[in-house]
Amino acid sequence: MRNNHDIRPSWDDYFMQIAHLVAKRSTCLRRRVGAVIVRNKRILCTGYNGAPRGMTHCSEMGCLREKLNIPSGQRHEVCRGLHAEQNAIIQAALYGISIKNSVLYCTHQPCMSCSKMIINAGIKKITFQGDYPDTLAQDILREAQVELTKYGEKKCLKMP
Repeated sequence: MRNNHDIRPSWDDYFMQIAHLVAKRSTCLRRRVGAVIVRNKRILCTGYNGAPRGMTHCSEMGCLREKLNIPSGQRHEVCRGLHAEQNAIIQAALYGISIKNSVLYCTHQPCMSCSKMIINAGIKKITFQGDYPDTLAQDILREAQVELTKYGEKKCLKMP
């Protein structure tokens, strides 16, 4: 007889749980974000938000965006950190891994800057959980025919 501990998670649940685990490595003081890029149910690379390699983390020196009272979703250029999606794409490039026709699982909806990188990297589908205040990002993803779905407790729902 099977009990709840024997039930396997769906692929979406599995990869989203991994994205949340990856987010725990984040050094951002405002929002911990994790990203997992997958093709054919295989993880190609991961990323979390934080300062570039070898640089002092915001968790050590404080958040410039907080000091300047910059609202979430605005003026991304005023930040030491890279976004989780950017770091995942960079990791793939660094190690020569093609992410064309892949799926991105992310703890939060990508911003406009990340969405442009996602489109040019050839990622075809994004499954995200948390909202992010950037409707322009949704618009360009839709125009580029990148499937954008919001992760739900029972299933993924397509964004209008």
